[in-house]
Parts: sequence; C-alpha cells; structure tokens
Amino acid sequence: MSLQAFNMGCNVLAFNKDGKKYGMVCAWATQVDYDKIALLVGGQSVTGKVIKLDSFVGVSALAEGQEDIAHKLGENHSDEGNKFEGIECEEFESAVYVKGAKVKMLCQVQKIMNLTNSEDKFIILQVLKHSSCKSKKFLPLNAVYPEE
Repeated sequence: MSLQAFNMGCNVLAFNKDGKKYGMVCAWATQVDYDKIALLVGGQSVTGKVIKLDSFVGVSALAEGQEDIAHKLGENHSDEGNKFEGIECEEFESAVYVKGAKVKMLCQVQKIMNLTNSEDKFIILQVLKHSSCKSKKFLPLNAVYPEE
C-alpha cells in the first residue's frame, strides 16, 4: 500500500517527552520520498525547539470535522499549560496521534536543518508505519483559517 500522507491542510506533529505532550499544527508538510515526509516548523514553536534527532513522533493529518482540534493545537504553545486537554489521543511509545485523524503516521526524526537567517526548522521524518481512513476527507487549511 502506498503512503498518501496528507493534503495541504492541518497536520499535527506530536510527541511525549519526559512525561509532557508537545504538539503543533504544521500547515506546510509534504511527502518527499516513498517513506519520508518533510515539515517546516516555525522558530517560535516550543515543539520545534524540543524535538530531537532520532526521536519517535506522531504525525496526524486531521480530518474534516476536526477544526476545533486544529485551533486548540495551533493557537497556543506547548509550554502554556496542557494544550491536549479535551483532545482524544492515542500513543505509541513517545509518538502521539490525534484520534479520528484521516492519516496517522509513526515517524522517526532523520534530519533537522536550521534555515539560513531564520529560527525556522526544516525537519525530515522517516515514516515507519501509517494508517489511513479512506472514508474520511482531509481537513483543508481554509476550513480552519478562511481566506479574507
């Protein structure tokens, strides 16, 4: 089965580190190889600051109807309380997935590159395992942040 990881939409990067869940919504994500994805993580992201090479993380491509989850995980920082409160999650080792997502991927961090003249990070993840619900549609970014 081929990986059809996500659409240009709302993708949650999440993991558990030292007993605390970190997570963020990453609107810019793409598949770069058969089993690799890339994410652009903003320099202001606490999640991006604590992610480490070789760690296991979860990536959840949200489904239609999960707009509230996208707002909750996308509008606050992980060091400002428990942003996962009230969000049903599944965990495997340190990877955290959003329950009900269109696609859930277990990934390992392969490369973290700092962008020139920026605190933003370009992160390459190896997809080790994934599952997809064909009956669900991807949550499009414009459903969460409508164009003005």
